[in-house]
Amino acid sequence: MTLIIEAIGWIAAVLILGAYGLLSAGRIGPKSMAYQVMNMVGAAGFIVNSGWNGALPSAVLNVIWLAIGIFTVWQMRRA
Repeated sequence: MTLIIEAIGWIAAVLILGAYGLLSAGRIGPKSMAYQVMNMVGAAGFIVNSGWNGALPSAVLNVIWLAIGIFTVWQMRRA
């Protein structure tokens, strides 16, 4: 189980860093669905990894990060 949790954490890191890298390079926009989904899935992965490892500040940060992403996607779909 520990190996799976570690893999989830690394995948989350790649997704969030990838989203930021693509945004910074101008390949995707901050309101693109790809950017939002990469951030939301990454945040969810960090919640799992941080929670498992007892890193509560990181887990809470990522719960908020995920909530921001969900809210943004909700607003995008309403527009």
